[in-house]
Amino acid sequence: MSFDLTPKPEHKFTFGLWTVGSTGTDQFATTFPIRAGKSPADIVRLLGEVGAYGVNFHDNDLIPLDATPAETEAIKKDFRAALKETGLVVPMATTNLFSSQIFKDGAFTSNDPKVRAYALQKAMRGMDLGAEFGAKVYVFWGGREGAETDVAKDPLEGLKHFREALNFLCEYNNSQGYGYKFALEAKPNEPRGDIYLPTTGAMLGFIETLDHPEMVGVNPEMAHEHMAGLNFMHAVAQAWDAGKLFHIDLNDQNYARFDQDWRFGQQSWKQSFFLVKFLEDVGYTGSRHFDAHAFRTEDYEGVKEFARGCMRTYLIFKEKARQFNEDKELQALIAESKAEDKSMEKFSGKFSAEKAAELKAFTFDRNAIASRGLRYEKMDQMLTDLMMGLR
Repeated sequence: MSFDLTPKPEHKFTFGLWTVGSTGTDQFATTFPIRAGKSPADIVRLLGEVGAYGVNFHDNDLIPLDATPAETEAIKKDFRAALKETGLVVPMATTNLFSSQIFKDGAFTSNDPKVRAYALQKAMRGMDLGAEFGAKVYVFWGGREGAETDVAKDPLEGLKHFREALNFLCEYNNSQGYGYKFALEAKPNEPRGDIYLPTTGAMLGFIETLDHPEMVGVNPEMAHEHMAGLNFMHAVAQAWDAGKLFHIDLNDQNYARFDQDWRFGQQSWKQSFFLVKFLEDVGYTGSRHFDAHAFRTEDYEGVKEFARGCMRTYLIFKEKARQFNEDKELQALIAESKAEDKSMEKFSGKFSAEKAAELKAFTFDRNAIASRGLRYEKMDQMLTDLMMGLR
């Protein structure tokens, strides 16, 4: 293999403490851990060993929920030392608003005002912690913001409460001078029966109702869009087009299954390829964050292989994207399929009454237009050949 597959800082590959730090429990609460837990500092060292650029955390991935002030300071000291030792950075932080029993019916959308107030308090403290380590993106995943039955919650009330919480936290961000960009993460279901704002598109619509929409974007996750049966790259493209792609979660998923969080590129080769190609073609400069987990079958050597595999696969697809863009035969076919007809130029662009009248009067030869083959079958097979190393 003639191209370099070594992860470098400029690739901005990041992992969460909760990803490589997973002890191998799964979605069934009665299952047992497979791997012994590691401290946040040791997880940082593991990521430094495999060549990652950065590490992200939920507030309680770093500081346990009931840690004493002395315990908190000791953990932060060790974590900071590990970051310095490895050179890793903390680009993103987030708040766990879904694990504790208090969030059994949501956090920001809970019917209970005490729960909503506690969620705001926890989020502010999490923002303080993230800022302490230099994070500039703050992600919100509303894992419990939903319902199993609509008799329990009014979705309009839920959205109102969610909006009020984000508006409050935007103002807190400004008051503290943290400079965060907030990134909202969508998911259609699990662990709730239905989660509010279930897709990236829904989040983009919601953002425009906020007091500070310029501060808020999205964190699309591949597995979550696939759970909804959608094309992840299309969601990412929509977010990019709106100027709202503030962060991204990469993993893999067998469509319409539970949230599997597999190694990036394990399942969906074409979807992963086009996602990488899109990010590289448009010049996305943010983190490539792998929100995924190693198999339960693995020890920590297997976890390292998992982490290396995520980054290696991204770099393979990046190289394949370069080859795709430089394949003269393939690009000629693509250009042919997009060939401009100069006779139609007069109808393009902005509206004018004269242009509309001329277009209404124009006669199209529908049969001739429809009879033209577009060569998509050939192009798709050429892509397959390229990905399989036959071009």
